[in-house]
Amino acid sequence: MPNLNTVQLIAVWALPVLFAITVHEVSHGWVARWFGDPTAMMLGRLTLNPIKHIDPFGTILVPLASLLFFGFVFGWAKPVPVTWENLRNPKRDMAIVALAGPLSNLAMAIIWALVIKIAFVLPASVSGIAYFLFYSAVAGIFVNGILMILNLVPIPPLDGGRVLVGLLPGPLAWQISRIEPYGLIIIVLLLMTPIWGYIMWPPLSAFVVTMSHIAGIDANAYLGVLQHLLHR
Repeated sequence: MPNLNTVQLIAVWALPVLFAITVHEVSHGWVARWFGDPTAMMLGRLTLNPIKHIDPFGTILVPLASLLFFGFVFGWAKPVPVTWENLRNPKRDMAIVALAGPLSNLAMAIIWALVIKIAFVLPASVSGIAYFLFYSAVAGIFVNGILMILNLVPIPPLDGGRVLVGLLPGPLAWQISRIEPYGLIIIVLLLMTPIWGYIMWPPLSAFVVTMSHIAGIDANAYLGVLQHLLHR
């Protein structure tokens, strides 16, 4: 495998990270519109133009720093606004709107797995393009897997927390929703402890094995390439 310098490494990770975060947010807006809330559309947020969704701190600085210094990707885009009162069945619909984000990451991971198949059949004359697609696809599966699993953790304001609030009866849902102002702090603290590995690794491992199977490569080979991209 060719060694990558820092600029090449950032180029390989940039597209998967931007798409993963952007499509995740847009999916919330599209599903909200489907259920009667046009807020995201009226504010011009139903677009795949990443500039509309970039939070300079959460979308650029935090993911790059977490990747380069800690070996994992963590970040966020500007949340797509959803007006609860516009939804036809607010409690139920908000849960579905929240679930749309992780499902979009699952769909993108499958697409990246198919990109690996494409990279394998490209002719030797375009080996540079093939390597770039292959490395980006390996990164894309990993990024979308982390975002999907992370967002399914049932702590508001993560999507899993909003789904949980939508599923629980009123009094319990209200109690869980009260965690939201402190949710991000809880997640950051968990990221700094070994507990997070115990939460994330089992489902992420199963996810990687599944995506490797779709891509037509051995899971250990995939992990070897991923390690190469994370640690060079």
